[in-house]
Parts: sequence; C-alpha cells; structure tokens
Amino acid sequence: MKPLAAPAIKGTWGTLLLPLQGDDAIDFGRLRAEIAALARAGLQGVYSNGTAGEFYSQTEDEFDEVSATLAAECERWGLPFQIGASHMSAQISLERLRRAVSLRPAAVQVILPDWMAVTLEEAVSFLWRMGEAASPIGLVVYNPPGAKKVLEPEEWDWVLERVPPVVGIKVAGGDAAWYARMQPVLSRASVFVAGHTLATGVAHGAAGSYSNVACLSPREAARWYESMHADPARAGATEQRLQAFFRAHIIPFITEQKYTNSAVDKLLAAIGGWGGIGTRLRWPYRSIPEAEAMRLREIARRELPEWIAA
Repeated sequence: MKPLAAPAIKGTWGTLLLPLQGDDAIDFGRLRAEIAALARAGLQGVYSNGTAGEFYSQTEDEFDEVSATLAAECERWGLPFQIGASHMSAQISLERLRRAVSLRPAAVQVILPDWMAVTLEEAVSFLWRMGEAASPIGLVVYNPPGAKKVLEPEEWDWVLERVPPVVGIKVAGGDAAWYARMQPVLSRASVFVAGHTLATGVAHGAAGSYSNVACLSPREAARWYESMHADPARAGATEQRLQAFFRAHIIPFITEQKYTNSAVDKLLAAIGGWGGIGTRLRWPYRSIPEAEAMRLREIARRELPEWIAA
C-alpha cells in the first residue's frame, strides 16, 4: 500500500473492532471475516487500534498480530488501511510505530502521550520523532475529547506548521464558530470529525470521519458519505435522524450508565447486525448486554431502517 498525502485521506473509514472469545482472547478468524465485510462495504479505508479497537488492552504480541492481519487482508482486498500505533507511553508508541511501518500502511495513527498532559512544545517534540520514524508514511493524530491534552484550533495550526509529517487529525468537531477557527488547519491537513456529525463537517470543509456510524452499518455509512456530495439536503436530513437516535438511545449508555465509548461502538455493530463481533469488552471494562442490542435493533428498524441489516 502506498502512503497517502493529506488530500487523499478523505471519506468514511471503518474501525476494526476486536472480536473476543469468552476468555478475552482475540478471535482472529472473526477478525478476518470482519475485515472482509468492511472491504465489501465500499468504505474509503479501514484502520486498527483506535479506542474502539481497544489498543490500550493489547499485549505487544497481540498488537503485532492484529496489525499484520489487517495489512495482509487489506492488501488482498486492495483496501487502504491505517494502523493505530497509539499507547499512553511515548516509548511504547514509538516502538509500535517502528514495527507498524514495515507493513506499509497508508498512514499511522498516534495519540499524544497520555499519562501526564503534554505542553505544545512537548507535543511537537513527540510528533517530530514519530514522524521521522514513520517516514515516508504520514501521521494522523487522534485527539479525542477525553485526552489529557485536547488541542484548540489555534494550537493545531501552531503544531502543524512545525511538524510537516502530520497529514491528518482525528477530532470531535464542533459548531460553526469552531470550524471558522479551524480554517487554517483545514488547508494544512486532513481533518476527520465524529461520524454522526459528518454531513455538517463536510459542509464546513472536513475531509471525512473515522466513523462511529460505520460501526452501525459500514455499507450505509459509505453511501451516506457519497450523498453528502450528490444530495447535501438528503444527507443533512439523515444526520438529523442519526443524531436523534444517538441522543435518545445511545449516548445515555455513556452519560448515565458510564459505559465506555468502546462498549457503545460494539453495541452499534450488534444493533446493525452485520459483523458477528459481539459486545464483549476486555477486562476490566463492562460490556453492554447483547439483549440491549436486540431491543435497540427493533427501534432502529423504525427510525433508521436503511442502516439495519436484513
């Protein structure tokens, strides 16, 4: 796979969820089947070891096997892929990255070191060394709302000016005022925002999403992205329906019941009924019961019928 420059990193990319057996071992047979399903869906690409991929729970041997499996299957399908080399430790993240680049991904995703919040100068130092080790493959910086250091638009502009190897960023997104402040950044890097806000994001200049709604239905998420260019009004109406479903039925699992985002992403896949991944998370994190997915699937059939597998 050839490295992708910023303008080529766009669209809807699916996340590789971690299928687990009853003893928390990774089920690599189901993982390969999941990659095949994502490849057939028409997505722009797939990435491993984001939050939904439970990167924080993997041993180094497991990380290497997940990465190698993704690379081999995506090469077979001709599907662009990115490898998440993230870890809370800068040193472990660097070693993961050095091993990942040998698999020739389109880009490598990293988080900023996350035990103590970094300063901007420390962020630049970290990203510069990671970029040197990844060259000629570019970096995508994953900066979720729960990170110790969440960069503001002006800080992103400052960092990107100093670290050319950063070709993309993955952030939550924001309102119209946030997008106005992000204009210098949008011209420097590929900016990906939350999946359920993507129609708004594309209208304001975002390039795409490493998508939570692709967990619900990879195929429909890919179609929805195409509609953002072909029929923006229809895409906007779909976003309103998605957000209403999320507000009523999904977000309360996080805000009220205190489940993790990873648990919710696996729940979405179970609601969508496409992957056979299951809702199990690795210890010590709680898993949302499969019965909740069955209950919500019937609601989704009424509210989002095109997103639910037959």
